[in-house]
Amino acid sequence: MKKPKKIPKFKSEDEERDFWDKHSPLDYFDWSKARRLVLPNLKPSLTTISLRLPDYLLMEIKALANKRDVPYQSLLKIFLAERVQQELNVLVAREGTMDYSVARMPRKRKKPA
Repeated sequence: MKKPKKIPKFKSEDEERDFWDKHSPLDYFDWSKARRLVLPNLKPSLTTISLRLPDYLLMEIKALANKRDVPYQSLLKIFLAERVQQELNVLVAREGTMDYSVARMPRKRKKPA
């Protein structure tokens, strides 16, 4: 691999933002030395969305959540995060690239009684 380019000094965040809009980070970092960073106390940004579900599906999700003693919206987030990770893993296996996803959601698991 060729040597990464040197990142210039920026006078402002706007200047840095403009720079990264026009340049690829692949040219400025040695990704072979990349490591996954875990920030356990960082709270993820949340965006509210509207999702239309068939009544029967929402009732089934609520019943599953009730059996697990978790709010149904939390269970939906867990299901989505797990499925997204599965899909990303399939892409990684197919394309042979590293998984740089940051969409991991921490889960609190209850110990069996």
